[in-house]
Amino acid sequence: MRLIKILAPTLLLISIASTSAFAVDAKGLPDGFTTLHIGDSAPNFNLPGIDGKQYSLSDFAGTDILVVYFTGTHCPTSHGAMGRVLEFVEDFQDASFAFVAINPNHSSGLRPDEFGHTDYDETFADSKRYAEDYGWTFPFLFDGDAQVTARAYGCLATPHVLIFDKERKLRYNGRFDDSRYPDPTTVKHPDARNAVEALLAGNPVPVETTRPHGCSTKWKERNQHVVEEEQKWQSIEATIEKIDAAGIDALRKNGTENVRLVNIWATWCVPCVEEFPDLTAIARKFSRREFELITISLDQLSQMGKAKAFLGKHRAIMSDKLRKSVEAEGRSTNNYLYTGTNMDELADALDPEWPGPVPYSILIDQEGHVLYRKLGKIDPEVVSSEILDTLTRHYTEPAE
Repeated sequence: MRLIKILAPTLLLISIASTSAFAVDAKGLPDGFTTLHIGDSAPNFNLPGIDGKQYSLSDFAGTDILVVYFTGTHCPTSHGAMGRVLEFVEDFQDASFAFVAINPNHSSGLRPDEFGHTDYDETFADSKRYAEDYGWTFPFLFDGDAQVTARAYGCLATPHVLIFDKERKLRYNGRFDDSRYPDPTTVKHPDARNAVEALLAGNPVPVETTRPHGCSTKWKERNQHVVEEEQKWQSIEATIEKIDAAGIDALRKNGTENVRLVNIWATWCVPCVEEFPDLTAIARKFSRREFELITISLDQLSQMGKAKAFLGKHRAIMSDKLRKSVEAEGRSTNNYLYTGTNMDELADALDPEWPGPVPYSILIDQEGHVLYRKLGKIDPEVVSSEILDTLTRHYTEPAE
């Protein structure tokens, strides 16, 4: 699971020093990036597989077709295509056909919010876990450290498919198919499948090149962008307002497009302070999705300034997306200080099952149904998984 512990901008600036020797062109492509054209030979590679073996191009010799499938662990388009990819590999398993998947991404090239559709990081360890969790039986190689193979093959996005013939000459370059959704009925042009079927039949590939669509390859040179976005995030001011039991009752009913994680806390509560980085990491991860972290402080009104300073230090703030959603409700913040004198009224408004101590958290869906509740510190992996189960790990088709 990917929960970012936010680093200060100065530390992030230091982190880019090791890659400052690399350049990125006007199109965002790094030095050494090569576009392969139809008829070009497959470049050799030497990459570790998640099965502990080292692979080169020669390990896939002897078949009439080689499919090189670039994919990562974070991209909702890749997640949406996964079922069709697994079916694709199974359908051709008895043919003279080889399939290898390669992860081209470098973790440092992603913003925290770009992990908002996944349980995994873009690392070798999580690539292994990802493939095992989804039952992959084909080789899955990791190129994220040096990204030499991704540059040599011209990987623009995940997913990106390149199909080579028996002589390992390129015969197809582009998308897997034309849908970003899981539902196979949304596919109108199964381009990779059409290319393999044509080659196996000894026919020309009907469409040799298409535009890959999905998530752009996350080059390590991109971490300058990540640093700049982090600096913007650090500049946002935290806000806090007073709230009573009636206001909490309205928040609890929800009725918005957002899943809400409501946390009861106080600056004087040690476990509250300890768990706060997990809460704000979750909020940052899902900051471009339909999600809202709402904090309710039990500090005294005289300590409102102290609570605001704590919220600012730990980045309990609103993204542009969340701010628009909050303002559309007639609200101005996602952080509150409870001003009521009766704690039973607070419990009745938020969750009658709350026994009283803090911290206490409740995760509710768009209709106000409880997805998760926790007395004491949350389990961030469980909470993140519940959010993903509700919001989905892939793109969803727009409602008609």
